[in-house]
Amino acid sequence: MKFIVSSSALLKQLSAINGVVTTNPVVPILENFLFEIKDSVLTITASDLQTSMMTQIQVEAKEDGNIAVPARILIETLKNLPEQPVTFSIDHDTYAVEISSDNGRYRLAGENATDFPKIPTVNNATTVDMSTEVLSSAISNTIFATSSDELRPAMTGVYINLSPTNTTFVATDGHRLIRYRRVDVASANGASLIIPRKALNLLKSTLPSENVPVTVEFNQSNAYFKFNNIKMICRLIDERFPDYENVIPVDNPNRMNIDRLELLGSLRRIAIYANKTTHQVRLKLTGSELMISAEDLDFSNEANERLSCDHDGEDIEIGFNAKFLVEMLNNLSCKEVSLKFSAPNRAGLILPAEQDANEDILMLVMPVMLNNYV
Repeated sequence: MKFIVSSSALLKQLSAINGVVTTNPVVPILENFLFEIKDSVLTITASDLQTSMMTQIQVEAKEDGNIAVPARILIETLKNLPEQPVTFSIDHDTYAVEISSDNGRYRLAGENATDFPKIPTVNNATTVDMSTEVLSSAISNTIFATSSDELRPAMTGVYINLSPTNTTFVATDGHRLIRYRRVDVASANGASLIIPRKALNLLKSTLPSENVPVTVEFNQSNAYFKFNNIKMICRLIDERFPDYENVIPVDNPNRMNIDRLELLGSLRRIAIYANKTTHQVRLKLTGSELMISAEDLDFSNEANERLSCDHDGEDIEIGFNAKFLVEMLNNLSCKEVSLKFSAPNRAGLILPAEQDANEDILMLVMPVMLNNYV
């Protein structure tokens, strides 16, 4: 089997799916890309058994065939080649792959393509269409709050609930919860699924900058994403997601509106002086003034800042993990944020002061019990 392809065009396609390939996989052949040629179209597949990604590129080829090619050495070779046509020659008896460029030849050991695991198909699927802009925004607004605790697998992914009127994306690690809702994406057939964090990270890094349609299909076990010439299939997390709606406090008499960047900057500075174990910062609301403070008793470090805000409600003092607040505020893009509280021992809510017409973002963060310092 022989085919000719542009080195840079091939590298671009390989780079898009290379994130799936892991070192020391369960099945050694998964360190390879699967190359399949049919009617002068090269289909490239990468998989780790849980997630598989495929892409296609037009090549010059006179015959069909397939081969498994080592991913790392191929990527490194193409990265260091200038843009030029390269010829791949495959010996199906020995599975040797020879790459010929303008002034060099490179030989590497491939493997039998039939040993590559079969990619699952999504049958009896529910289908929903959305744009890359919507999907990228949903991933960015939720993925940072997923848990890394493998003992609670449901929380290591993002929960997606489709209804006839909207689609809700939820992530939580037990300390904070993000609910991101889109009213411009809906499904007549209500359904829900939990997509693993790794698959979403791969999607996020692969989605194009231009806004193109994404087709999402899923059944009980797998989800399938298709956009441009990229396809991704991932195994879903088969667990029950926590009843997140019951965690969100409904009655929040204390409300504060404040400039997001001012609050973010202040928290970043104050967090430097917080205890390195609890990362606790204290928010004290008095009238239209917010006092942010932190103290590390072990090193006699302390800091405080005052900010002006628009406050409606009684005076309140509450403690939070600064790292969580910074990360949540950093993932918002609005000018002003609204913080809502009910009591010092109840969760606080963060949301944009003005919501976009098509999206609804709500961030919940659990309080940290205040230290008794003056």
